Amino acid sequence: MRMRSARILQQVKRSLHHSPPLPQRSAGIIGAPFSKGQHRGGVETGPDRIRAAGLLQRLQQQGCAVKDYGNLEFEEVTEDEPVRGSSRVRAVGSANHRLSEAVQAVKKDGHTAVMLGGDHSLAIGSIHGHSAAVGPLSVLWVDAHADVNTPLTSYTGNLHGQPMSYLLHELRSKVPALPNFSWMKPCVSARDLVYIGLRDVDPAEHYILKLLGVKVFSMSQVDHLGVARVMEETCDYLCSSVKKPIHLSFDIDAIDPSITPATGTPVVGGLTYREGLYITEHLSQTGLLSAVDLVEVNPLRGRTEDEVRSTVGTAVDLLLACFGRVREGNHPSDYHLPDP
Repeated sequence: MRMRSARILQQVKRSLHHSPPLPQRSAGIIGAPFSKGQHRGGVETGPDRIRAAGLLQRLQQQGCAVKDYGNLEFEEVTEDEPVRGSSRVRAVGSANHRLSEAVQAVKKDGHTAVMLGGDHSLAIGSIHGHSAAVGPLSVLWVDAHADVNTPLTSYTGNLHGQPMSYLLHELRSKVPALPNFSWMKPCVSARDLVYIGLRDVDPAEHYILKLLGVKVFSMSQVDHLGVARVMEETCDYLCSSVKKPIHLSFDIDAIDPSITPATGTPVVGGLTYREGLYITEHLSQTGLLSAVDLVEVNPLRGRTEDEVRSTVGTAVDLLLACFGRVREGNHPSDYHLPDP
């Protein structure tokens, strides 16, 4: 009996030893309250609602060092008539230049950059600044939309549907010169880009993705393969040669609007809450996640406070998973059971 008890105690100790400790990570939070990349007001309130839901405190509770750089202030552009069919180009260009500089500062301070949007046009500055600080990147774009229209193919003229076209080397010749964008140089190769969750893609975007051979996991493929297989293939693909830092750009509308309805362009048939968490958990475990965008949370688009809370709460949970929280539980790396 004594030997059996000793074996059980050893098994318990081994189990405790192999339980996932909380990783020692550092998050640099930037709020980007910006909505000029589209025409629906309210998305500029997203950063403060996400903070108010306890993001910083909960990151700290799971062992993550946190520095909040506050909200960026953006230049007010009074005269901003459309250019080549695109709306508010000057405001978007100016805001993204400011954001690029801010992300560079966060990376130089040694943090994983977390950009709280704001609309998805902000990915231009976030990814540009990340690349300027650390060099070539891999980008994982989780979204219902491809956001790779050029200014000349966009149906709406909204720049939140165009950011990837500005960032891709291969599309440089297809993007016209625009005011307040002279600072912007493409910094991502099509080979280093993966999409997950697409289900609302314009014809020009579909053509571009096929032409450039971009790796895409639409919702049809997520349904067919399962999210675990999708993430295995994504990470194998991004790490098949040189392991570059990964930039995750996560639009909350990638999640099904039954869970995250408070967003500007919801599309039914999206990722489940569990699939969204699996993506961020798996990405965190690669050790390569270097910057995160969480965008398009729009509290004014929720019909009830419950809808807003569900959307904001999901955004917080996705970010916590980016920094090591897993659903099986965690413990600090230095945790010890108290003696009686």
